Amino acid sequence: MSLDHRQQASREQFDRQSRNYGPSHILADVADIAEALDGLPLLPAGRALDVATGGGHTAVWLAEHGWAVTASDLSPAMIERASEMAASRGVVLETALHEAERLPYEAATFQIVTCRVAAHHFSNPVAFVSEVARVLQPRGIFLLIDGSVPDGEAEAAEWIHAVEKWRDPSHGRFLSPGEWSGLCRNAGLEVFKCAMTPFKQPDLNWYFETAGTPTANRDEVMELIRSAPPQARRIFRLAEENGKTVWWWQRLALVARRK
Repeated sequence: MSLDHRQQASREQFDRQSRNYGPSHILADVADIAEALDGLPLLPAGRALDVATGGGHTAVWLAEHGWAVTASDLSPAMIERASEMAASRGVVLETALHEAERLPYEAATFQIVTCRVAAHHFSNPVAFVSEVARVLQPRGIFLLIDGSVPDGEAEAAEWIHAVEKWRDPSHGRFLSPGEWSGLCRNAGLEVFKCAMTPFKQPDLNWYFETAGTPTANRDEVMELIRSAPPQARRIFRLAEENGKTVWWWQRLALVARRK
């Protein structure tokens, strides 16, 4: 597998930190998946692909709901964590090691493709969405959950981009709802749900520890927080609670269907 510099950075980062993404991680709460898919016209459970599966939380949820799941990731260590979680929950996952921007599957293979809190690391979101559309069956569902920034909030977008880059250099960029919707439409996907929900993050030190952020980078993030523009303070609800820095992440849930 030939990786570009951002993909290589992501693989190295998540190989190092994979143990932090287990059952105690914040992503273990999968209520957002059920909420995003609630009431939607899903095809009967068949083949599912979870892209950038990480600790396997989404893949295991799908398997527990009757799907035959392929859990894919760039990181061999993350694939191991996903397999361990599946075994602990009594479900079976097929696993695959590959990048998100080039999916090694035939066209129209899957009835659902998911990607949860990972796409901001991708080096080429256009290629990723194009590949998702290609491997989906007609009327198949694409579920994307990720951090985002409201459309038209450029200053806040640049601020959170800088924060995330210092915290974890493998970060790429959060796209706005309008940007993700446009990529889907250009790839032939019909968007029928696209909503952002503020999601309170644990304290900043937890965030640092999960990513293994070096001390010098933590200092840079703290300075960005101290000097955050009003727009960023408003959107991310920056605050101090019991001596801890907290904020509200903007979580995007997008559901699209292949026409």
